[in-house]
Amino acid sequence: MTALPEATAKTDTQANLPSFTTEELFGGATEIGIAHQGLTYRLRITRQGKLVLNK
Repeated sequence: MTALPEATAKTDTQANLPSFTTEELFGGATEIGIAHQGLTYRLRITRQGKLVLNK
């Protein structure tokens, strides 16, 4: 049996994805709205500094 090569994760730069800091997105707020396909999603920063996305 032949071993499969390990998958390598690409960084944002390698994947050529647009990147933003939370400061740029939130501008001092702890919650923002993101409109997608007619719905608004809420992205917030928790007290522990984690990001949570809710529908």
